[in-house]
Amino acid sequence: MKMVFLVRTDLGMGKGKTAAQVAHAAVELYKKALHKCPDKLRKWEEEGAKKVVLKVSSEAELMEYFKKHASDFCSVLIRDAGHTQIPPGTITVAGFGPDEDEKLDRAFGHLKLL
Repeated sequence: MKMVFLVRTDLGMGKGKTAAQVAHAAVELYKKALHKCPDKLRKWEEEGAKKVVLKVSSEAELMEYFKKHASDFCSVLIRDAGHTQIPPGTITVAGFGPDEDEKLDRAFGHLKLL
């Protein structure tokens, strides 16, 4: 079991900003999973709460994956508040899961680690 996060690399976010956006996605995905897929969430926690961060090159690519897979997994889309490095409303990260490794790998396994 794992969660997968897709991060846009075209935004040029610093390491701290990127970490904060992924953390925001993880928290939102966890909250959503509490209600939408509690059994998968419990199993994910029991197995060590694995998280994988992958990169995409643009908003268009991120949205293509989100539109294709949002209904297959518990999923979230993160928009930045715009207080620091990027404009308000900018889509930064998509999160999926928790779900079986194999299922997530079929959808995202070809993407590279961030």
